Amino acid sequence: MIRFATRLALAGGREAAARLVIIAAAVAVGVGMLLATLAGMNAVDAQNQRYGWLNTAVAPAATDPSADPLWWLIRKDYYHGESIGRVEVAAAGPDAPVPPGIPHLPAPGEYYVSPALDRLLRATPAAELGDRFPGHEVGTIGSAALPSPDLLLIVIGRTPADLEHLGARKVTQIMTTSPSDCSRGCYVGINHDGLTLVLSVVAAALLFPVLIFIGTATRLAATRREQRFAAMRLIGATPWQISVVSAVESTLAAVTGTAAGFGLFLAARPGLAGIPFTGERFFPADLSLTPVDVLAVALGIPLGAVVASWLALRRVQISPLGVTRRVTPKPPRAWRLIPLLAGLAELAYFIGRRPPTTNGQLTAYLSGFLLILTGLLVAGPWLTMLGARLLAGRASRPATLIAGRRLADNPKAAFRAVSGLIVALFVTSVATGIITTYVANRGEPRTDSVAATSLSTWFPPQDGPAPTADQIPALATIPGVRSVTLVRANPVDEPPPIEVRQNPTDASPARWWWPGIVTCAELDRLAVFGTCPAGAQVAAVADDLIGDRAWDLTRDNYVWPAADTSPEQVDRQPIRSVVVNTTSRAAFEQARTMLINAFPAGRFPSSIGEWESDSARQMTQFQQLANVVMLASLPIAGCSLAVSVAGGLSDRKRPFSMLRLAGARLRTLRRVVALETVVPLLTVSAVAIGMGFLAAHLFLRAQLHYTLLRPDLSYFLLVAGGLAVSLGIVASTLPLLRRITGPEVARNE
Repeated sequence: MIRFATRLALAGGREAAARLVIIAAAVAVGVGMLLATLAGMNAVDAQNQRYGWLNTAVAPAATDPSADPLWWLIRKDYYHGESIGRVEVAAAGPDAPVPPGIPHLPAPGEYYVSPALDRLLRATPAAELGDRFPGHEVGTIGSAALPSPDLLLIVIGRTPADLEHLGARKVTQIMTTSPSDCSRGCYVGINHDGLTLVLSVVAAALLFPVLIFIGTATRLAATRREQRFAAMRLIGATPWQISVVSAVESTLAAVTGTAAGFGLFLAARPGLAGIPFTGERFFPADLSLTPVDVLAVALGIPLGAVVASWLALRRVQISPLGVTRRVTPKPPRAWRLIPLLAGLAELAYFIGRRPPTTNGQLTAYLSGFLLILTGLLVAGPWLTMLGARLLAGRASRPATLIAGRRLADNPKAAFRAVSGLIVALFVTSVATGIITTYVANRGEPRTDSVAATSLSTWFPPQDGPAPTADQIPALATIPGVRSVTLVRANPVDEPPPIEVRQNPTDASPARWWWPGIVTCAELDRLAVFGTCPAGAQVAAVADDLIGDRAWDLTRDNYVWPAADTSPEQVDRQPIRSVVVNTTSRAAFEQARTMLINAFPAGRFPSSIGEWESDSARQMTQFQQLANVVMLASLPIAGCSLAVSVAGGLSDRKRPFSMLRLAGARLRTLRRVVALETVVPLLTVSAVAIGMGFLAAHLFLRAQLHYTLLRPDLSYFLLVAGGLAVSLGIVASTLPLLRRITGPEVARNE
């Protein structure tokens, strides 16, 4: 029976061969996308794993008492807004542990740099960057220690006395645990909850459309196959024999397509590695597949194709006569809206009732989003039926009436082809709405704002005595430095209680106590950092002279509160911080280099803009990941639609040919097919986007007290472009109508 089925599939005429080739090609594309998704998830995990050693400061104590300790200090530096990881080490003995990626510990006066930082050092004036690092370069850090080829990282050798003075700690082993598995405050990399959330979203948003596409492909021309298998049943074939024939056909196409899909993935892997899915490029080797992945895809796709073909033929197994005497399926009911409404109600409930813990918030909001997404998938056929009935009820042309009636008769089948699209559009809309609003309220300031052009370094009292004025380097001599301000400590004995706004963007007045002071004459000279209240001589200010204006940089006329001290007392107070305002990036970086060299202990100087850009950069990475989901899912949805349309044309070529013989024009039939595709596509897209933005608004109100802002034009262009590509893929199948609806098709088979 297997030999007969193989011959029937390979030598069953032009139609059988074309069906086999199309299914294999569709499965190949789907498998390639599936493998790319799995490899991308593995790459994210591998990238996070190589962040682990940077958390050595929180590594548990080694169990080997003979190991020599290693002095360890890690800090963050910046250059043009890009983060630089700075690791300083000193061995306390010959058996001190060595970080990965370097052959041995650098001696005092030596350092290793990542390839990206090596290129940057060679292209940048030393006064702006290279002079910050004591000693000379002795080599580059290998990829075993680098999460990304673009990472800026340096490992500097120092003496134990130097690092002890800088506040380093002793460690006896290098951390090997991934940040996702770290339980002791790992601060570099993605923690377990974050990694799980990211991978879950990507898996749901990409795997679901891909699997839908593969399932649609394996069901190609299912109606025609049902009719042929029903005829075989009527002449005596047993249900088992029909199952074997169906399984062999599906397996041949699926196995061929799966093998081709592995080839597509291997060919595209170098290009995929260069796409910064998480904001950082991957090494090509990171886009790898585990043996479990390979076996799951190599065995699961053919097995899934067999199961899908068996399920598609269940009516033939029950009654072969029922295939030719079809009845309209029962229409979907309104109860399908219950999960959708429950998800919206859950998110709305937490407005004003935000859970107090991070885990509680993650559970509450994620379950709400999942309920809404599940509700959209469950309610999809009912919504498609409403759109179809509206189309048929307002039909003024034959094509519109035929398309509307056909969609209304079987909305489940119409929705199945676009169900993968609803996941991509919902996830992308939620991410875009949240990220756009967050960045607008708390994102990176304008590049010409005072928060981006001002550099500050802070001298906390717990770090020892504050520097004196003569220890401050000659920053004012740097071309491009507009001002250098010394912020002194506020001499109040007991600070008043601080009243903090619930919403930082709220314009209602609030009392703030600031730990620094400057004279009003100095503020008037600076101008860009705000003003004093009328009649005051000294103002209480933030260490960086920005303060809560970081939440709203449009407040140019910011007024600091008056300080209860005299101008004469200001210069007698210890220096709390140095704030440098510049007019160019070169002056900004040169001033930073001078401050780092003058005060190497503690936190390195930075701007409010750089700290906020870190948060904005992470949100932008999630937005980029959402864009990748959309860019990948929309063409997949288009391919699913194209396969569905091609299968529908093959199944209905005889009815369409009869319509042409009865006088229907070819363009009328094309309009029918186009409407059957466009109506569910646009209906699903509109509902998914609307529900995504509504869910994002409810989350923002509950978690951050923000109101959803309109996304950028790029989002709408991306959606429109993706839908246009999907429709273009579908349009490419319409020329088949002329070929398969000729008079020769209108015959009894």
